[in-house]
Amino acid sequence: MKKTYLLLAVSIFALGNCANPTGPNTQRGAVTGGLLGAAAGGVIGHQSGRGLEGAAVGAAAGAGAGAVHGNARD
Repeated sequence: MKKTYLLLAVSIFALGNCANPTGPNTQRGAVTGGLLGAAAGGVIGHQSGRGLEGAAVGAAAGAGAGAVHGNARD
């Protein structure tokens, strides 16, 4: 269980470096939304015993929503 959380934490930090702070809003929104969605999905999924699946679904939904929001700002 701890290995799963360690892998999730390393993935979050690795994906966080993909966003260029001066890049287009769409890319920053997708990465930020994905990170926040993965965290929220992991917490919610952990409550039902499926933390990894919750993190994956949350990351996908958050990245999509963040990209849409960032694109609207561009």
